[in-house]
Amino acid sequence: MTQSWDSKSYAKNARFVSDLGMPVIEWLNPKPGERILDLGCGDGALTVKLQEFGCEVIGVDSSPDFVHSAKSLGLDARLLDGHNLHFNSEFDAVFSNAALHWMTQPDRVIEGVWQSLKSGGRFVGEFGGHGNVAKIATALHTALKKRGIDPDPINPWYFPTVEEYQFRLEARGVKVNEIALIPRPTLLPTDIRGWLSTFANPFMAVIVTSERDAFLEEVIALLKPDLCDAAGQWFADYIRLRFSASKSLNSR
Repeated sequence: MTQSWDSKSYAKNARFVSDLGMPVIEWLNPKPGERILDLGCGDGALTVKLQEFGCEVIGVDSSPDFVHSAKSLGLDARLLDGHNLHFNSEFDAVFSNAALHWMTQPDRVIEGVWQSLKSGGRFVGEFGGHGNVAKIATALHTALKKRGIDPDPINPWYFPTVEEYQFRLEARGVKVNEIALIPRPTLLPTDIRGWLSTFANPFMAVIVTSERDAFLEEVIALLKPDLCDAAGQWFADYIRLRFSASKSLNSR
């Protein structure tokens, strides 16, 4: 099962994703005139920020709806799967925020990034790291198993450890300058139902339509003791992996 995106639902339930992306841009340290690839640009909210630094930016995303939204902002946005990048030594930097955990073949992604970068070019990003949304995933898995469904083939996320991702980068000649796991419990703008409807499509797609509400209510009940506070505010148990790396000079 694959994740599907609706830009209006995303803006309502998940605007915090781009709002919290500025520290990653600070790690990128974009400079006027640089050519940058925004990998998994979504609806273009951070791509616009990169342009405001005076950069020439191309955004790519696998969601037609997101690409349409990004184009409506006047951006150069292209429909492209991050596993199939086709650029050749074109970019001073590749930037990615909250997208790489949706790309479950990381070596293919890293290879495409390496090919896209100029020698010495930067690869800077943040995405879900080991333990990200562990409570949410556990609740989803529990509810699926109760219905006799194996959740492992359905899980759409790749959340590596620091050691694993650093090894993958360095194996392809990408030098890691800085990398860290950052626990970041995140207040949700709506509630956990909004989060699940936005980010957990593959888990619900395997449930018969008439039973999806009951499935959601069960997952919400499992999560409420841990992720909902006394005031009724919901949080997502995020742990992010943030990194800054560069294409090694003369690497092949």
